Amino acid sequence: MKGVQGTVSFDGEWITITKTPVGPKPAPVRIRATDVTGTRFKRATRLMHGYVQFVLPGSTAAGEKSGMMQGGRPHASDPHSLSIPHKSNDLAEKLIAAVEQARG
Repeated sequence: MKGVQGTVSFDGEWITITKTPVGPKPAPVRIRATDVTGTRFKRATRLMHGYVQFVLPGSTAAGEKSGMMQGGRPHASDPHSLSIPHKSNDLAEKLIAAVEQARG
């Protein structure tokens, strides 16, 4: 699934978040679906981006930032989330459903 400045993929066992920020390219973040304790999804609107986020054991979900540029999304440095455009809402819902099913 294509997000804003990155992608999220799921192969049935591993979630891979690859961000493409300006500057040095960070390594993709790989998360085993069975390690995920929760998921968060905020639908994007035509004016504001939404996001998908995966919560891991021992961590709390990154809070939403306020302001016009962030638009209620987790900070871009959060490795377990990715902002999504309006056109990716349906794919994001399917991704979250697949991860939830794999979690058992």
